[in-house]
Amino acid sequence: MGERTAAQTTADEHIRPPDNRPLRIAVDGSAASGKSTIGRRLAERLGYAFLDTGVMYRAVTHAALERELSPEDSAAIAELAQTLTIDVSLDCDGSGTRIAIDGSDVTSHLRSQPVEDAVSIVSRFVAVRDALVSRQREIAEQQPIVMAGRDIGTVVLPDADLKVYLDASIEERARRRYADFQAAGDEVSQEIVLEDIRRRDRIDSEREVSPLRPADDAVIIDTDGLSLDEVMARVIGLVGSAE
Repeated sequence: MGERTAAQTTADEHIRPPDNRPLRIAVDGSAASGKSTIGRRLAERLGYAFLDTGVMYRAVTHAALERELSPEDSAAIAELAQTLTIDVSLDCDGSGTRIAIDGSDVTSHLRSQPVEDAVSIVSRFVAVRDALVSRQREIAEQQPIVMAGRDIGTVVLPDADLKVYLDASIEERARRRYADFQAAGDEVSQEIVLEDIRRRDRIDSEREVSPLRPADDAVIIDTDGLSLDEVMARVIGLVGSAE
């Protein structure tokens, strides 16, 4: 890990759990890899706050669509991201991260299909990532936290005490996402879900800013064939070894 300033060290000592567990935990992974589910469960287990950073990018995407901006219009999206007031209510009890834009709670809109289709495009813009990464770092300085996303260990929290990268085959991830859609009552074919994940993988891995990749010091867990409980057991083991 990189060196920390005296001010950061003092802040860390002030909020570090008494059993000296890792203070900031990064959970990264590709679409439908299980990072949000595992991150949330881990935070509940440890009594930490949890932030799924993806919902912040979804919030900007939702706001852009509401204003009828093209997701491809980088200048308009950049201006929007820099001027929006985004309030984040952290998940501290398993109730989920909630997002308000300019004082209005938009959480229920962030998993809509239009947002799902456009969020990878919006999140590739430099100005959007700069605005949100700055806010994410501020949040991480305030309490012990598990943060999930695609660039937490590489960009947002490069000095995280523990970095986990969850991976799975595209077929397995498509199966999981399709099951989520079915559970929510959304009509979509498994073939469309597979193609959408393939598209998002391509955008996420090829973007110039913060491309999707595991941090050099991340522990990579292949979750193919593993239940959530089995993945959790491995992650908890890493938390213990990092103490």
